[in-house]
Amino acid sequence: MPHIIGTVKEYSLHADIKNWYRETSDLVESVVDGFVIDIVRGNQLIEIQTGHFYALKNKLSTLLTHHPIRVVYPIPVLKWVTRYDVLENRLLVRRRSPKKGKVQSIFDELVYLPIHILHDNLEIEVLLIEQEDIWYNDGKGSWRRRFWSVEDRRLNAILERRIFEYPDDYLALLPDGLPDRFSSQEVSKMGGGSRDIARKMLYCLSKMKMIKHVCTLGNSKYYSREI
Repeated sequence: MPHIIGTVKEYSLHADIKNWYRETSDLVESVVDGFVIDIVRGNQLIEIQTGHFYALKNKLSTLLTHHPIRVVYPIPVLKWVTRYDVLENRLLVRRRSPKKGKVQSIFDELVYLPIHILHDNLEIEVLLIEQEDIWYNDGKGSWRRRFWSVEDRRLNAILERRIFEYPDDYLALLPDGLPDRFSSQEVSKMGGGSRDIARKMLYCLSKMKMIKHVCTLGNSKYYSREI
């Protein structure tokens, strides 16, 4: 029996999206070339990725040669944090998180796959979602959350879908009205996400040869759409 790669524990979010996404004739959790695939739809392999894309590197390197693959990635544009008291098993508070994702947040993950992004067999589908995070005060979580644990992440709603298949699909995420030469600062100011996301976007687009690096002034790299 071949060794099966890809069996890991997931939050409910992964199963929620898979159940929402699947069609009647789909095969679920099928093994293809030694890897567990979330959904097989005809000859297309569909991976629901709720974690970091670096975990996909080996899988994509092996499978893209012979299989069309769609990676489905959720970005929470609306997130609720629900806190529970573990000892008393009761709800403490539910609040709306100030953090808001944008479709440009996909570049947070695409930086891990610069050699795969434009492969003819790869497409990315971004789901903009409403998400619910369940926190427990068990003292076992990160110090950044004051030792609250994230017990689960759940899907509340799918708000929008965006499919990225061609280079221009990614280029369209640059904000309108940029000057001829622009840095991550201009991209961020004009609606392209945080400065960090803007840097990653420009890095990926330059690797995709959709923009070119023209100069560096101080700590800022400047790019142009002209190739």
